[in-house]
Amino acid sequence: MLTDADLLEMHRRMLVIRGFEERVAALYRDGEVPGFVHLSIGQEASAVGACWPLGPTDVITSTHRGHGHCLAKGLDALGMFAELMGKDKGTNRGRGGSMHIADPAIGIFGANGIVAAGLPIAVGAATATQLRRDGSVAVAFFGDGAVAHGTFHEAINLAAVWRLPVIFFCENNGYAEFSPASAQHAAPLERRAAGYGVDYVAVDGNDVEATAATMNSVIEATRAGRGPVVVEAATYRWHGHYEGDPQRYRSPDEVREWETRDPLLVNARRLRSAGITDDALESMQSSVAHELDEAVEAARQLSTPAAATLTDFVARPRPVRAEPPAPAADAPVFRTMDAIRAALEAELAGDERVFVAGIDVAAGGNVFGLTRGLHDRFGDRVRDTPISESAIIGLGVGAAMAGMRPVVELMYLDFVGVCLDQLLNQAAKLPFMTGGTAQMALTVRTQFGAGRSSGSQHSQSLEALLAHIPGLSVVMPSTPADTYGLLRAAIQDPNPVVFIENRLLYGMKGPQPPPDHIIPIGASAVVRPGTDVTVVSVSRMVHEAVAAAERVSDEGISVEVIDLRTVAPLDMAPILDSVHKTSRLLIAHEAVVPFGIGAEIAATVARDAFWDLDAPIERVGAAPTPPPYAPELERAWLPDRDDIAEAIRHLAAV
Repeated sequence: MLTDADLLEMHRRMLVIRGFEERVAALYRDGEVPGFVHLSIGQEASAVGACWPLGPTDVITSTHRGHGHCLAKGLDALGMFAELMGKDKGTNRGRGGSMHIADPAIGIFGANGIVAAGLPIAVGAATATQLRRDGSVAVAFFGDGAVAHGTFHEAINLAAVWRLPVIFFCENNGYAEFSPASAQHAAPLERRAAGYGVDYVAVDGNDVEATAATMNSVIEATRAGRGPVVVEAATYRWHGHYEGDPQRYRSPDEVREWETRDPLLVNARRLRSAGITDDALESMQSSVAHELDEAVEAARQLSTPAAATLTDFVARPRPVRAEPPAPAADAPVFRTMDAIRAALEAELAGDERVFVAGIDVAAGGNVFGLTRGLHDRFGDRVRDTPISESAIIGLGVGAAMAGMRPVVELMYLDFVGVCLDQLLNQAAKLPFMTGGTAQMALTVRTQFGAGRSSGSQHSQSLEALLAHIPGLSVVMPSTPADTYGLLRAAIQDPNPVVFIENRLLYGMKGPQPPPDHIIPIGASAVVRPGTDVTVVSVSRMVHEAVAAAERVSDEGISVEVIDLRTVAPLDMAPILDSVHKTSRLLIAHEAVVPFGIGAEIAATVARDAFWDLDAPIERVGAAPTPPPYAPELERAWLPDRDDIAEAIRHLAAV
């Protein structure tokens, strides 16, 4: 039951949001806020009412129009003003700005510049809560325009299947950017919720008391295990989609009509009926205005980030590890697929924060049988998901932000295009955009491998695409022992790691290392010493390179082969040392040659070891076409030991 004191405090919070947004509008107009600004004036009641029942451990995710949600959840106005002004002591050290404000320490997992992107992140936070059984909930704010986005459907379906403690809170302000909701949706949100078997509740989003009361009951039921709920709050934004929006898509009369339903006016009338005087309300407004004005002035005095801090917060320092000894020659033999299962089993057993999720990884044991038996031992910590790649990666992002160590599986590397936003704009950027406060100990396991007529959509080697994203680490092991050691390192790493396996190596056998075998991420290895030509490769192509080196050794050519093991970050020191010795460099990878990782390695060697080179740098890789299906064409497309040997001979002869 809400008391008059509750309603008075809600009024104060709405005044803070309104006053904050009005000042931001002026600061933006005057050039003191450099980036995009999307204001929530008119929507204060939905933010305050929705957040009213939430505690410090509850999580929210927000939208590009997220200032009100952040303030309602408890973020301080001074830090937010400073962040919008790009100050070093802003909420996110000047790295996030208006659309990316976050404070994971108080459950604010971020406003978000990507429509609907926060929904699967909230699902991940709710998954963490469910696994820990801590009674918290997650609230995912989104606008009516996000309902048309595939990520919305993936997130709500996954939440329904797992009965997660998450509330999907739609602020329906009538417009998706410039388009009226009536032109965007063929079915109302209530019908969509019913299609997923999810409860739906409608509320007047301009009535803070009604919104808070509704959310009180919804959150209480969600904490008790009822599962996800969709709440739709009818509200309205007075300003345009962004500051400077000419707003030709709606009439002044429409705006004026909604202004008569101002959340502050609605609640002020209620407070007066309860005996609160106009003097008391005016005093509160004056006090809030004074506090906000002081916060603006204080933010103006703060310094901007120093240029020397540009690379701060891109990645957390990873554990310093020594290279472990190679497995003993008489060690038991195991396969790469055994190494993956053993590494996952070791991390699941050793750290309660670790869980595994993906398509058919539990009951089915993975399409290749790699996770078979793990669900039997670890139960709910090995989870099957729907076929929803964006939701899978997004739940990993949210769970990692909540302090878990998720290992999520992307069935084929080719499918990265389906969920790239959650890697490119969320996992890789959130630690940076939050000024280093967002945790992101996320491992994404995936696999590739051409040579079996899998066609253009199941054969691609796309590591260069991922390596080009600052903040992501990309690992590609070539042996069973390295697979075990690097996968364990990836799961223990504080940064997001994409772990790329080659499915043609799953049956490969090799010596089994001891259980504590962990290989440092970012360290390449010389797997075959030589003096005449350096060959750098990764994953399955390492074995083709070694075979080629053995072949040309009969011709008197001594080849040194280096296994990158980690594509990002690149360990260039052994490569430069080798080129200093051999004066010739060949890079071989399974990906197409143009714009591949070979180009980056070649450019670095040309810069740092130019005077060591006695011949042009050569590259061997796939032809610049999509992977073909016909075996004859695929053999012509895919590089092999013959191609590598021929390139070595050419280099040695120069």
